[in-house]
Amino acid sequence: MIAGGASLIQLRDKLSPARDFYDSAVEVVAFARRRDVKVIINDRVDIALASKADGVHLGQDDLGASEARKILGPDAIIGVSTHSIDQFRRALELPVSYVAIGPVFATSTKHDHDPVVGLEMVRQARDVAGSMPIVAIGGIDLQNAASVLSACADSVAVISDILSAPDEIEHRVRKFLLLKRDTTNNVGNS
Repeated sequence: MIAGGASLIQLRDKLSPARDFYDSAVEVVAFARRRDVKVIINDRVDIALASKADGVHLGQDDLGASEARKILGPDAIIGVSTHSIDQFRRALELPVSYVAIGPVFATSTKHDHDPVVGLEMVRQARDVAGSMPIVAIGGIDLQNAASVLSACADSVAVISDILSAPDEIEHRVRKFLLLKRDTTNNVGNS
């Protein structure tokens, strides 16, 4: 992913024991830091702190963003997932760096995911977000990412479409970054 140009990576591991996740996080953070790439940890504030990651991404059932900010400090990247416009509005009042909205499309990476919110909710989120960066999550691939970015998401979170072909990860990351650049330029010029 880094070779493809990724500048921020979320380390996500829902299955490993905490010790194994921590060991992986330490290794990934050290590797990424040498390449000036930021790493955030999914869900686990304790592992983010212990591994010296750049931050954490929190779900609705994780430790609250205010508590995470107290633990990780003022410079940490803290993001939170939201699944409705009401949750999104509440998240804007939290000490976060960005707010995620989704799942925009059906996703296979979470079996118990919330209902699909669609592109319209991304647009609604943009209308109320002010300067807060919006990350669209859930079911995003190269075929639908342009529509998500055109709905004014600042960024997209992608898992399956990048990891589905392990020999093509670098190439797929490059394609997403080119798509983002091209879509941002087109939205800005319209």
